[in-house]
Amino acid sequence: MRRAGVKGGVWGWAALFVLAALFPLLRPSGYLLDIGVNIMIYAMLAYGMNVLLGYTGQLPLAHAGFFGIGAYAVGILTLKAGWNFWLAWPVAVVLCAALGWLLGLIAFRTKGDAFSILTLAVGVIIMLVINKWDALTGGNEGLNGINPPPGLEALSQGLGLKLSGGFYYLGLLALALTVLLVARTRASVFGRSLIAIRGGEDLARSAGINVFQHKLRAMMLSTALAGFAGGLYAVYVGFLGSASTGPVTTFTVLLYLLVGGLGTLAGPLVGPALMYSLTQSLKGLQDYQYLVFGPLLVLLVMFAPHGLAGLWERLTARRRTPSPTPEKAADHV
Repeated sequence: MRRAGVKGGVWGWAALFVLAALFPLLRPSGYLLDIGVNIMIYAMLAYGMNVLLGYTGQLPLAHAGFFGIGAYAVGILTLKAGWNFWLAWPVAVVLCAALGWLLGLIAFRTKGDAFSILTLAVGVIIMLVINKWDALTGGNEGLNGINPPPGLEALSQGLGLKLSGGFYYLGLLALALTVLLVARTRASVFGRSLIAIRGGEDLARSAGINVFQHKLRAMMLSTALAGFAGGLYAVYVGFLGSASTGPVTTFTVLLYLLVGGLGTLAGPLVGPALMYSLTQSLKGLQDYQYLVFGPLLVLLVMFAPHGLAGLWERLTARRRTPSPTPEKAADHV
């Protein structure tokens, strides 16, 4: 029964990505494609946060900082060093993973609120360094004129699409790789060990799990995914400023994750898809958005504390569970 559920999940994801791939062929407006690309970038960022928060129970608040490091690494390497984007992007990911390892060596000496406060402080420091290091990052003026990836415009024209369509497909491919990586991690021994750590570190240690090393590897994967999203963001917007690297971005992604569902595979995609679309729909009522979001969040906490994806998983699991026959019910009496 479980194998059938897994196969159903794989086919569901495959159908979702096929439908998403067909969307640009319908010739939607550039505005809709822009919403789609932004949802994909935020989803990749949310998947990175979910590795730590959803699977190990650690709340990282420096996530936007690593997003910024990935973005600025791509921007600086392509603009100032003359690197090709396709080389700069993986280098930015490796850089974020290495810095995540260094942060984890210090941060995982603490627990609970102290861990969150420490990572928040690191995130603020990253934002300040980006904002003040004029010679490298452009400071308040930021980095401008970051070019699209080489070959993307020609590929877009070959498909009969504008450059926005090419970015859409690049974002979809990056998101698919992210989901595949996180899904394989979740199903691996390493992923199950992370979930065991979330259930209780002392219990995990008694089962022979090296808690510190597992959390360190989770931090590296989390920050690498943040840098992966940041690299795509840099070439998509073509301009970088320190605002996108601050705590506001971190808490926005955290909100998306809470709405979508912590610890679930679909939650980091469901949250941004719903909340970002809703935010764009209410753009004309920006001053009153929280009057809408507030009651929605209260209802979510009351009726779906594990997010929308968690609620869906619970309902489908209940539907797959066979109801007892009258004979079995009589045996239990």
